[in-house]
Amino acid sequence: MKILTLHNKYKYRGGEDEARESEDVLLRERGHEVKEIVLDNKDIGPSGLVRIGMETSWSVGSYRRVCEAVKEWRPDILDVHNFFPLFSPSVHYVGLKQRVPVIQTLHNYRLLCPGATFYRAGAVCEDCTRHWIPWPSVVHRCYRGSMSQSGATALMVTLHRVLRTWHRAVSVFITSSQFEKRKFVEHGFPESKILVKPNHLLNPGPLSSGGQHFMFVGRLSVEKGVVTLLKAMEQVSPVTRLKIAGDGPLESVVREAVSRNPRIEYLGRIPQHEVLDLIASARCLIFPSEWYETFGRVAAEAFSRGTPVIASKIGAVAEVVDDGRTGFHFSPGDAQDLAETIEHAATDPRVLTHMRLEARREYEQKFTAERGYQLLMAAYHKAIAEYGRR
Repeated sequence: MKILTLHNKYKYRGGEDEARESEDVLLRERGHEVKEIVLDNKDIGPSGLVRIGMETSWSVGSYRRVCEAVKEWRPDILDVHNFFPLFSPSVHYVGLKQRVPVIQTLHNYRLLCPGATFYRAGAVCEDCTRHWIPWPSVVHRCYRGSMSQSGATALMVTLHRVLRTWHRAVSVFITSSQFEKRKFVEHGFPESKILVKPNHLLNPGPLSSGGQHFMFVGRLSVEKGVVTLLKAMEQVSPVTRLKIAGDGPLESVVREAVSRNPRIEYLGRIPQHEVLDLIASARCLIFPSEWYETFGRVAAEAFSRGTPVIASKIGAVAEVVDDGRTGFHFSPGDAQDLAETIEHAATDPRVLTHMRLEARREYEQKFTAERGYQLLMAAYHKAIAEYGRR
């Protein structure tokens, strides 16, 4: 099978970028032909913001580029990951023009929430889903703190609702969790066209016996619960150690906390194989997100090495982590509850015995490369069949 994948990279690398790259590797390893068109937000300079804002709803340049690639190579599937903002939804219409089925992976909530996270002012927010035109996002400057950029994003969402782009131009949607699927169905997306495919991991490595430190891996931002985690670390026992890996807008906040608290170690952004080794040697991974995570890839990475996960009870991550079996839940945004949960995990003997085995078993049942490949091919075949019926 020939697959053309499209992806707009983020300024700060995250789970979406890793998931897309992992899928392309998986397909190539199994004999499929894969070509990529990848754009990068880092290429947007200050002088280009106005132009990008105007093209967010419909980029003529991206449409032409993708159209030419499809005409030249004739793929069986046009697999779209993140199209925002450089590609725009114009690329979905290439499928209609060139008679190619289109898959859209819903890595975030951008088509329902211009801010993409259902998160504002330190709390979950679904205001925009109550309006045909998502004007609250403009008022509150939900995208990059800019009224103009939020307006451009809200216009994109509204225009393609009017055009019924997601009903007309996409054959199959992929979500990473049942929670995410329910959110999109709740707000009008056709349930029959949405398949759930959790992220998979290619090379998990051996099961580890674990250690004593706790681990956080991810983007350093408010919605990821970084502030709550730092507050919790002020309340735990003096012997508790935390390692933090990642980068993001709150890096200076993390560095300041490290200067005050020698029990926290900041590693910055490190190679993926080092991340997995650190997770494997941790007592638990901490996943303190305060928004509706669509999946929680780092939790699956922890399971692959047999490491239990302490997760906030919200969004898809609460679905991924089975409280008391593969990890522990705590109330999102509650630093005291998180601190108490960390203390419990530090002394619970099950963490280094039964829970590690259950975490690894969860990975083997749900997140292996083979399982991911089966679900991805099911989505591709469904897209081809759906396009044929249309």
